[in-house]
Amino acid sequence: MQTRWIGELEVSEVGLGCNNFGGRLDEAGTDAVVGAAIDAGVTFFDTADIYGGTRSEEFLGRVLGARRDEIVLATKFGMPIDDERVGAHPDYVKRACEDSLRRLQTDHIDLYQLHAPDPAVPIADTLGALHELQAEGKVREIGCSNLSAAQLEEASLRAGDLAPFRSVQNQYSLLWREPETDGVLDAAERLGLAFLPYYPLANGLLTGKITPGAPLPEGTRLAMMPPERSAHWLSDVFSARVRELLRFSEDRGIPMLSLAFSWLLAHEPVASVIAGASSPEQVRANAAAPVALDEFIFDELDELTGDD
Repeated sequence: MQTRWIGELEVSEVGLGCNNFGGRLDEAGTDAVVGAAIDAGVTFFDTADIYGGTRSEEFLGRVLGARRDEIVLATKFGMPIDDERVGAHPDYVKRACEDSLRRLQTDHIDLYQLHAPDPAVPIADTLGALHELQAEGKVREIGCSNLSAAQLEEASLRAGDLAPFRSVQNQYSLLWREPETDGVLDAAERLGLAFLPYYPLANGLLTGKITPGAPLPEGTRLAMMPPERSAHWLSDVFSARVRELLRFSEDRGIPMLSLAFSWLLAHEPVASVIAGASSPEQVRANAAAPVALDEFIFDELDELTGDD
């Protein structure tokens, strides 16, 4: 497994998204996936306090046990757990961190991320609280998620002598290329931020296991998703592009999974591609997916999936 950097953190270029833990997966299932990931060379684990209603952190903390120091552990705060536990006010940042440390059964979080911007709190105030957590040794590096290019610039400007964000985690895939058009990818490169794509497989559409127009395989994320949410991913636009990508994959003899991971990793700001897994087989397939894409293949994928 190749590695890249998030600030001073060395991470595997394929990361494990832990949003299935405590939801689709019980503790035994979590244990199986975590063990398979570590054995496959995955060292970057990304969770959040809201995943599984806080159970993702709880399960992860218990199953890691003595293997905690073998991984780079990332979590997030800020999205609502309930009416009181929400936002980015400095007092809550500190409480959220202590809660996550307890659930994760660790004395430090390697990458602590603001899950979403809080319009009610100046970003400098949030950065100040995160800086204090770093000074106390409870957090090694800090990052953010779902921020716009303008918000990233503002955070960089307001950081001053405070520790800056080292990463930004936004949605990005062959089917969702908004970071290229909204300026976030450029801002990440300009500001020296590692980019962490989430939904890199577009909720399973880029695994090669889903064929537009055919019944959804049982147990897949899309099959279990409420119709009002799955309708977005099963739209005519996405379906047409998935058909084209499936043909391209077959013609070039490159698995769809490899195309999805490798195309993202070919973008310089990308540090690790975070993909969830609900079985050891899935995590092993994800870990083995990256391949070197020649420039011709990369350009064809760009043309095939870019906006007209």
